[in-house]
Amino acid sequence: MTSLLIKKAKAIITMNDQDDVLYNTNLLIRDEHIHSIGTAEPPADEIIDARQHYVYPGLINTHHHLYQTFTRNLPQVQQLELFDWLTTLYQIWRNITPEVIYYSSLTGMGELLKYGCTTCFDHHYVFPAAQPPDLIDQQFAAAAQLGIRLHASRGSMSRGQSEGGLPPDDLVQPVDAILEDSLRLIEKYHDTRPFSMQQMVLAPCSPFSVTAELMTQTAELARKHQVRLHTHLAETKDEEHYCLEKFGLRPLAYMEKLGWLGPDVWFAHGIHFTDDEIRHLAATQTGVAHCPVSNQKLSSGIAAIPRMLELGVPISLAVDGSASNDGSNLLAELRAAYLLHRLNSSAQAPDGGAMLRIATRGGAQILGRTDIGSIEVGKAADLFLIDTHCLEFVGTQFDPKSLLATVGVSRPTAYTIVNGKIVSQNGQLTGINEQETVLKANQQVTALLKEL
Repeated sequence: MTSLLIKKAKAIITMNDQDDVLYNTNLLIRDEHIHSIGTAEPPADEIIDARQHYVYPGLINTHHHLYQTFTRNLPQVQQLELFDWLTTLYQIWRNITPEVIYYSSLTGMGELLKYGCTTCFDHHYVFPAAQPPDLIDQQFAAAAQLGIRLHASRGSMSRGQSEGGLPPDDLVQPVDAILEDSLRLIEKYHDTRPFSMQQMVLAPCSPFSVTAELMTQTAELARKHQVRLHTHLAETKDEEHYCLEKFGLRPLAYMEKLGWLGPDVWFAHGIHFTDDEIRHLAATQTGVAHCPVSNQKLSSGIAAIPRMLELGVPISLAVDGSASNDGSNLLAELRAAYLLHRLNSSAQAPDGGAMLRIATRGGAQILGRTDIGSIEVGKAADLFLIDTHCLEFVGTQFDPKSLLATVGVSRPTAYTIVNGKIVSQNGQLTGINEQETVLKANQQVTALLKEL
């Protein structure tokens, strides 16, 4: 048994049901879980002096595309909106390899860890015909190396350009092949035990890249094995027009027809829902992953998050794909979301504490987990520490719960801890050699973009 004592924390922001903020308090971690919180100072194998630190629950990222990390900051797509942006980038993404997946996963999840994210959900749906099928396996290998908690998805595309879809035909797969690999991954990786570090999700890409047959059969397979479901929805007006033209239905009605509503389903973005549709999401407890930076960069719109919260829609926070965000920093996303909704909704916007709850408890709910998302005895020891004894935090001590959203954090955490293990300390990842990873990752970027 290993133990870690976080001693005399300046503040522990618990995100428990009472929203307690505890001052000058000790927190003892044993193995993978939080063992005690209080004034006692039990012995421990390792001690962190936290007198100048705020302690927060680990952030939970509920929508990402890690493979896109290697196509960031490309000038030819900076001014494009979603459909044109996708069709341009598909020409690059059709060349991804297992090595690209492994090193882009190390890069993206490594950055997430440095900025307080302890659980990552990734939506991978690009499987080039010329490559081996073990791309998701590469992601799990990278996550294990870093020590991050990973919910991976077996994404998919089955409707290519020749059938009226958006992706090139060599990036789509037959339904049978998709379902076969989905089952393989569920049987190999889906671990539902408390404190599990790896779980699977089934996630066809979007209404404009998959067939109805794939959507319905995926839902059947997922529910048979009690695996959650995810896809993009209501991200742009182009998508809405596509669904009306192809299916005669708005996107949410189309999803309902296919059996894709319920507490085991969440959608990425959810910008262009009507008020009646938001009510239906709440009634069915279908969730939404909010991606504010990506939505701003691609000029997609602003999701009605204040209204969704008012009506009880499950909401979480996400960075989305690195190519539509250009970063994997959930702390930055949290502040961007707070400011975006303050601008758009004024007093009706979520305050800083509410936005933190979305990024922690909201993410846990979306992923169907009760063992993460807050700092409480018996829960997984997923948390991060911010050193407040620095110039940028002078005069900010009045509301630790809101600080991440109102003031923001522009440097890596002092510590990020996942399942009781320190995985990042003072901005350095402990599970990998960063300089070696940077060198090898940049070599993969060069190889991927060699024809540009």
